[in-house]
Amino acid sequence: MLNIHRHRAFHYINPNPLPFLLHFCTNTSPSTSFQVSYLIHNFGFSPQCANKLCSSYNVRFKTTQKPDSVLNFFTNHGFSKTQLHNMITKAPWLLSCDPIKRVLPKFQFFLSKGASNSDIVNLVTKNPMVLSSSLKNQIVPTYELAYGFLQSHKDTIDCVNNSPTFFGDRRVASNIRLLIENGVADSNIARLLKSRCRILQTCDMLKLVEELKDLGFDPSKATFAVALNAKITVNKTLWKEKVDAFKKWGWSDQDVLVAFRTQPYCMLVSIDKINLVMNFWVNELGWDAMALVKGSAILLLSLEKRIIPRAQVVQYLLKKGLRKANASLICPFIVPDKLFLDMFITRFEESSYLLKLYEENLNLA
Repeated sequence: MLNIHRHRAFHYINPNPLPFLLHFCTNTSPSTSFQVSYLIHNFGFSPQCANKLCSSYNVRFKTTQKPDSVLNFFTNHGFSKTQLHNMITKAPWLLSCDPIKRVLPKFQFFLSKGASNSDIVNLVTKNPMVLSSSLKNQIVPTYELAYGFLQSHKDTIDCVNNSPTFFGDRRVASNIRLLIENGVADSNIARLLKSRCRILQTCDMLKLVEELKDLGFDPSKATFAVALNAKITVNKTLWKEKVDAFKKWGWSDQDVLVAFRTQPYCMLVSIDKINLVMNFWVNELGWDAMALVKGSAILLLSLEKRIIPRAQVVQYLLKKGLRKANASLICPFIVPDKLFLDMFITRFEESSYLLKLYEENLNLA
């Protein structure tokens, strides 16, 4: 359990050996450094791995006192043997640090903002490099910047849980400033922070913002944040594969762009889902795939729970001449449930049959 009030005790070594600390062995070869031997005997690293970690991260200590005190500090703060192993693998330099001066203030800061003990353990285990960031110059300013948009300590702490490198990444502040300068609404920035804060760690933000503006996206609209998410989340190879999946159903490159502008979430849908919906729409219903260009929101809906049950009702209405052949095929699928019942079921004399047809297909989901 994290304890920020009894930190003086952490200066001392527990008189009872920790279960994961093997007694340091002194009979290593003369060519093996003290630090390398410590990593081998206390963490089970191979000589090659231990040597690489020490040389790459400039690990320095001459006795067991410093690294043992570090491990006792983290153990007293709730870190398990496995978590310590993973943490030291990524940041062996921690064994040389003064945890009271370098680590404890950061724990205290996150605790003061409402982070739980497990939040902090999870954060540091996944990304111990956050402990190398300056509390005053990096962590606090980034935290306060994110909090300014989210207005919630819980949501701000979740940024750490969603992306352990978030508060140590200098790109976050510069990318947020760039978005503001390009007219991105505060609500959009808050949405990005809450749903996909990793997006704010991209190194190509300016290029992506300009590309989306050239495509006609308005930075002040909610769709801009979704489009930015899609552009960053979907790599170029996968993007091309999704475009090709749409083109297989008769769309052109321009059609894909229109669909993306209409509903940018459509490029976050899997290729399998694209093909399943298109196959049902074209081959089973016999409808035109081009109708989905400006109705790409349908691709986001559940095939079993939404599209199929409602399609059965719409097909019946078209067959019986109760709905005009040139009426929108998209509207019946995007309206809320109550409105769908009012517009396409209960207003007709055949309402009992239509409701049964709808519910039977709904229950098959």
